[in-house]
Amino acid sequence: MTLLTSTFAAIISTILWYKNEEARTLKVGFLSLMFWAASLMWLVDAIFEYKDVGAEYFTPAPLDMLNDFYLGLSVLALGLIIWLVILLIKDPKGRFKATLFKNKK
Repeated sequence: MTLLTSTFAAIISTILWYKNEEARTLKVGFLSLMFWAASLMWLVDAIFEYKDVGAEYFTPAPLDMLNDFYLGLSVLALGLIIWLVILLIKDPKGRFKATLFKNKK
């Protein structure tokens, strides 16, 4: 489930980056790369786990699937938080800086 979750997030973020010019200025490409890297990591993990347990890898217990799904959601949340921090630091549109240094009259 972690592999599926991160791969779907990578595909969605890549489509958004490709189709939308606004997404390019908002650094969605970086988000996409993070999700693709996570997908690659989970793929390598799946290959090594399949090597250890064999065909049982494809019939996980429901509780294991739920735990893996929560882990995948946690990875997505962490990736989104990192992306938001980078977005606030880079501030491509200058909105955060303008709001932060706004003079009150």
